[in-house]
Amino acid sequence: MGLGVYLAVPFCRSKCSYCNFASQVFAPARYQEYCDLLAREVALAATSDNLSGAVIDTIYWGGGTPSLLSVPGWQLVVTSLKQHFSFEAAAEHTVEAAPGSMSDEIIAAWVAAGVNRVSLGVQSFNDVEARSVGRLHTRATILADIARLRAAGISNLNLDLIAGLPHQTEASWRYSLEVALSTGAPHISVYMLEVDTDSRLGTELLAGGVRYHAHAVPDDDFIADAYELARETLNTAGCAQYEISNFAHPGFESRHNLRYWTRLPYLGLGVDAHSFVNQRRFANPDTLDAYQAPLRDGRLPRDAGHIVTDEEAAEEAWFLGLRLNRGVAYRADPRVEQLRTDGLLAIENDRILLTPRGRLLSNQVFAAFITREPRRRIGAQGSPFRRRA
Repeated sequence: MGLGVYLAVPFCRSKCSYCNFASQVFAPARYQEYCDLLAREVALAATSDNLSGAVIDTIYWGGGTPSLLSVPGWQLVVTSLKQHFSFEAAAEHTVEAAPGSMSDEIIAAWVAAGVNRVSLGVQSFNDVEARSVGRLHTRATILADIARLRAAGISNLNLDLIAGLPHQTEASWRYSLEVALSTGAPHISVYMLEVDTDSRLGTELLAGGVRYHAHAVPDDDFIADAYELARETLNTAGCAQYEISNFAHPGFESRHNLRYWTRLPYLGLGVDAHSFVNQRRFANPDTLDAYQAPLRDGRLPRDAGHIVTDEEAAEEAWFLGLRLNRGVAYRADPRVEQLRTDGLLAIENDRILLTPRGRLLSNQVFAAFITREPRRRIGAQGSPFRRRA
């Protein structure tokens, strides 16, 4: 069984108004030390977790904005990975990038290191919507970056879109979907905007105001309809839904993200990264200073972790497996029957699946299978609804 590696980069050029993830705007001078310490964490983790020489078959750089790293800093981390692990020849190697943030030099470095997949934080092809939440790119920037990546040899692309951005209308949402499909990108992710009080937009929604365009955020009914429209549009175009938020042409499903949903092992490195190794879940601090301090002293920054019990593993299998369109194998359970009665689950060919309504209310479904407060965020590298950007 191969190992997945997630590398978190907590730096952004600007903070999107809806975002509450562990990323901030820092001076570029801090980037190099972060890469130095991330490379050190690679070495320490390989030894501590008895993973030296383990075969990596998926790598995912998330953020934040990994494309902001300098070429030497990025190469330092990759070199450390290659020193302490083995790479499967056909490993999926993904980097998240904000449109407009990729230099020709960093793209060339990615290609040289085997990066074969890039996930672009598009969010919208409508420039007004993008600007309203603090995005720094335009539609023209996105299309130019797609062309640059393909010219460099990276054609396996994902485009992130968000349903429910301020000023979004049905017509503008249709436009974003149509442009995304016209690019020929083999993978598209659709996230429904969820705003909480830890973000500037969420605070403004509660308090009122116009600075962050809270007054222009569509209501929940619009967002639900936009999600359903995306499902219909993308599926009809051959970009088939395989997970609540993810659509792909055959063979282009995200292998790394599938690890989370099928409970395969992954090692998370960097600020706020989470891991699942040897049936144990553990996490790093969610602030840059708390992450860096132990590593400067040669210690891993992670918490004590938690061994997943059989009961917890069964719960995880339910709420992670149900995210996938293929669902989970049928097993008798009174909770399933109740959720079927409520129209949230269906049974087809001895598989238990979310219904269309169940996808919209998936958190309610998942909560039914959790008997205690979760000790650890599962698959925390990717939120089911909101995207880092």
